[in-house]
Amino acid sequence: MRLNKNHNVVKRFASKGVFPYQFAFTLLIPLRIIFLSPKTLIKRLGLKEDSVVLEIGPGPGFFSVKVARTISKGKLYLTDIQKEMLDYAKKRLLKKNISNAEFKLCDGNSLPFESDMFDIVFLVAVLGEISNKNAYIKEIFRVLRKNGTLSISELPGDPDNMTIEEIQNLVEEFGFKPDKIYGAGRNFTVNFTKE
Repeated sequence: MRLNKNHNVVKRFASKGVFPYQFAFTLLIPLRIIFLSPKTLIKRLGLKEDSVVLEIGPGPGFFSVKVARTISKGKLYLTDIQKEMLDYAKKRLLKKNISNAEFKLCDGNSLPFESDMFDIVFLVAVLGEISNKNAYIKEIFRVLRKNGTLSISELPGDPDNMTIEEIQNLVEEFGFKPDKIYGAGRNFTVNFTKE
Protein backbone atom coordinates (compact mmCIF):
# COMPACT_ATOMS: atom_id res chain seq x y z
CA MET A 1 0.00 0.00 0.00
CA ARG A 2 2.83 2.43 0.88
CA LEU A 3 4.49 1.88 -2.51
CA ASN A 4 1.25 2.87 -4.24
CA LYS A 5 1.00 6.05 -2.12
CA ASN A 6 4.60 7.03 -2.97
CA HIS A 7 3.96 6.29 -6.64
CA ASN A 8 0.95 8.65 -6.59
CA VAL A 9 3.02 11.44 -5.03
CA VAL A 10 5.74 11.05 -7.68
CA LYS A 11 3.08 11.00 -10.39
CA ARG A 12 1.54 14.24 -9.00
CA PHE A 13 4.98 15.88 -9.01
CA ALA A 14 5.15 15.73 -12.81
CA SER A 15 1.43 16.16 -13.51
CA LYS A 16 -1.11 18.94 -13.51
CA GLY A 17 -2.71 19.87 -10.22
CA VAL A 18 -1.65 20.87 -6.72
CA PHE A 19 2.09 20.56 -6.22
CA PRO A 20 2.79 17.79 -3.66
CA TYR A 21 4.23 19.12 -0.40
CA GLN A 22 6.51 16.08 -0.26
CA PHE A 23 8.57 17.73 -3.03
CA ALA A 24 8.59 21.23 -1.50
CA PHE A 25 12.39 21.08 -1.19
CA THR A 26 12.67 21.20 -5.01
CA LEU A 27 11.11 24.68 -4.96
CA LEU A 28 14.11 25.98 -3.00
CA ILE A 29 16.75 24.93 -5.54
CA PRO A 30 18.93 28.02 -6.14
CA LEU A 31 18.95 27.48 -9.93
CA ARG A 32 15.32 28.57 -9.86
CA ILE A 33 16.55 32.17 -10.05
CA ILE A 34 17.36 31.59 -13.73
CA PHE A 35 13.63 31.97 -14.44
CA LEU A 36 12.60 34.39 -11.68
CA SER A 37 14.67 35.57 -8.75
CA PRO A 38 13.15 37.06 -5.59
CA LYS A 39 14.97 40.33 -6.41
CA THR A 40 13.38 40.49 -9.88
CA LEU A 41 9.94 39.64 -8.54
CA ILE A 42 10.21 42.39 -5.91
CA LYS A 43 10.95 44.96 -8.64
CA ARG A 44 7.97 43.74 -10.65
CA LEU A 45 5.65 43.92 -7.64
CA GLY A 46 6.52 47.55 -6.91
CA LEU A 47 6.65 46.93 -3.17
CA LYS A 48 6.83 49.77 -0.69
CA GLU A 49 8.24 49.58 2.83
CA ASP A 50 4.72 49.62 4.33
CA SER A 51 2.88 47.44 1.78
CA VAL A 52 0.36 44.86 2.99
CA VAL A 53 0.88 41.84 0.74
CA LEU A 54 -0.80 38.48 0.19
CA GLU A 55 1.14 35.59 -1.31
CA ILE A 56 -1.12 32.78 -2.50
CA GLY A 57 0.52 29.36 -2.73
CA PRO A 58 3.95 30.25 -1.30
CA GLY A 59 5.22 26.69 -1.21
CA PRO A 60 8.20 26.60 1.16
CA GLY A 61 8.67 30.38 0.94
CA PHE A 62 11.20 30.79 -1.88
CA PHE A 63 10.08 34.40 -2.53
CA SER A 64 8.58 35.09 0.91
CA VAL A 65 11.76 35.87 2.86
CA LYS A 66 12.92 38.68 0.56
CA VAL A 67 9.39 40.04 0.10
CA ALA A 68 8.91 40.24 3.89
CA ARG A 69 12.27 41.97 4.34
CA THR A 70 11.44 44.51 1.63
CA ILE A 71 8.17 45.46 3.36
CA SER A 72 9.80 45.87 6.75
CA LYS A 73 7.08 48.27 7.99
CA GLY A 74 4.31 46.34 6.25
CA LYS A 75 3.01 42.80 6.53
CA LEU A 76 3.15 39.64 4.43
CA TYR A 77 0.34 37.11 4.62
CA LEU A 78 0.89 33.65 3.19
CA THR A 79 -2.01 31.36 2.37
CA ASP A 80 -2.11 27.84 1.00
CA ILE A 81 -4.50 24.88 0.85
CA GLN A 82 -1.77 22.56 2.14
CA LYS A 83 -1.00 22.89 5.84
CA GLU A 84 2.35 21.15 5.28
CA MET A 85 3.45 23.85 2.80
CA LEU A 86 2.48 26.61 5.24
CA ASP A 87 4.33 24.85 8.05
CA TYR A 88 7.43 24.58 5.85
CA ALA A 89 7.26 28.28 4.91
CA LYS A 90 6.62 29.31 8.51
CA LYS A 91 9.60 27.33 9.79
CA ARG A 92 11.81 28.82 7.08
CA LEU A 93 10.74 32.42 7.75
CA LEU A 94 11.10 32.07 11.52
CA LYS A 95 14.59 30.63 11.04
CA LYS A 96 15.43 33.80 9.04
CA ASN A 97 14.03 35.98 11.88
CA ILE A 98 11.10 37.27 9.83
CA SER A 99 8.50 38.68 12.22
CA ASN A 100 6.14 40.53 9.85
CA ALA A 101 4.47 37.46 8.33
CA GLU A 102 1.25 35.60 9.08
CA PHE A 103 0.16 32.21 7.80
CA LYS A 104 -3.43 31.23 6.97
CA LEU A 105 -4.77 27.95 5.70
CA CYS A 106 -7.47 28.38 3.04
CA ASP A 107 -10.11 25.98 1.80
CA GLY A 108 -9.62 26.32 -1.95
CA ASN A 109 -12.83 28.31 -2.49
CA SER A 110 -12.45 31.48 -0.43
CA LEU A 111 -9.75 33.59 1.18
CA PRO A 112 -9.80 34.00 4.98
CA PHE A 113 -9.26 37.78 4.90
CA GLU A 114 -11.27 40.99 5.19
CA SER A 115 -12.33 42.93 2.10
CA ASP A 116 -10.03 45.70 0.80
CA MET A 117 -7.15 44.48 2.99
CA PHE A 118 -4.18 44.18 0.60
CA ASP A 119 -2.10 46.52 -1.53
CA ILE A 120 -0.69 43.62 -3.55
CA VAL A 121 -1.70 40.00 -4.12
CA PHE A 122 0.75 37.77 -5.95
CA LEU A 123 0.94 34.20 -7.22
CA VAL A 124 3.98 32.50 -8.75
CA ALA A 125 3.29 29.33 -10.77
CA VAL A 126 0.08 28.77 -8.81
CA LEU A 127 -2.96 29.99 -10.76
CA GLY A 128 -2.99 27.00 -13.13
CA GLU A 129 -3.15 24.61 -10.15
CA ILE A 130 -6.33 26.18 -8.78
CA SER A 131 -9.39 24.16 -9.71
CA ASN A 132 -11.94 26.93 -9.13
CA LYS A 133 -10.11 29.85 -10.73
CA ASN A 134 -13.22 32.04 -11.07
CA ALA A 135 -13.97 31.84 -7.34
CA TYR A 136 -10.35 32.69 -6.49
CA ILE A 137 -10.16 35.67 -8.82
CA LYS A 138 -13.43 36.96 -7.40
CA GLU A 139 -12.01 36.56 -3.88
CA ILE A 140 -8.75 38.28 -4.84
CA PHE A 141 -10.76 41.20 -6.20
CA ARG A 142 -12.64 41.35 -2.90
CA VAL A 143 -9.55 41.38 -0.64
CA LEU A 144 -7.53 43.77 -2.80
CA ARG A 145 -7.78 47.51 -2.13
CA LYS A 146 -8.80 49.96 -4.84
CA ASN A 147 -5.81 50.65 -7.12
CA GLY A 148 -4.15 47.54 -5.69
CA THR A 149 -2.07 45.17 -7.80
CA LEU A 150 -2.74 41.56 -8.72
CA SER A 151 0.54 40.04 -9.95
CA ILE A 152 0.66 36.63 -11.63
CA SER A 153 3.94 35.00 -12.66
CA GLU A 154 4.37 31.83 -14.70
CA LEU A 155 7.54 29.80 -15.08
CA PRO A 156 8.65 27.33 -17.76
CA GLY A 157 8.48 23.65 -16.89
CA ASP A 158 5.30 24.01 -14.85
CA PRO A 159 2.68 21.57 -16.21
CA ASP A 160 -0.06 24.02 -15.13
CA ASN A 161 1.52 27.01 -16.90
CA MET A 162 -1.04 29.46 -18.28
CA THR A 163 -0.51 31.93 -21.12
CA ILE A 164 -0.73 35.69 -20.75
CA GLU A 165 -3.86 35.65 -22.90
CA GLU A 166 -5.56 32.98 -20.75
CA ILE A 167 -4.79 34.96 -17.60
CA GLN A 168 -6.00 38.25 -19.10
CA ASN A 169 -9.26 36.66 -20.26
CA LEU A 170 -9.82 35.22 -16.80
CA VAL A 171 -9.07 38.26 -14.62
CA GLU A 172 -10.46 41.03 -16.82
CA GLU A 173 -13.88 39.38 -16.55
CA PHE A 174 -13.81 40.25 -12.83
CA GLY A 175 -12.89 43.91 -13.28
CA PHE A 176 -9.07 43.86 -13.27
CA LYS A 177 -7.33 46.15 -15.75
CA PRO A 178 -4.00 45.23 -17.39
CA ASP A 179 -1.05 47.23 -16.10
CA LYS A 180 2.40 45.81 -16.92
CA ILE A 181 3.84 42.70 -18.55
CA TYR A 182 7.41 41.52 -17.90
CA GLY A 183 8.89 38.70 -19.95
CA ALA A 184 7.09 36.62 -22.56
CA GLY A 185 6.30 33.10 -23.69
CA ARG A 186 6.20 30.71 -20.73
CA ASN A 187 8.27 32.92 -18.41
CA PHE A 188 6.54 36.15 -17.43
CA THR A 189 4.89 38.32 -14.81
CA VAL A 190 1.67 40.12 -15.64
CA ASN A 191 0.27 42.81 -13.33
CA PHE A 192 -3.31 44.00 -13.14
CA THR A 193 -4.93 46.87 -11.24
CA LYS A 194 -8.20 46.92 -9.34
CA GLU A 195 -9.86 50.19 -10.32
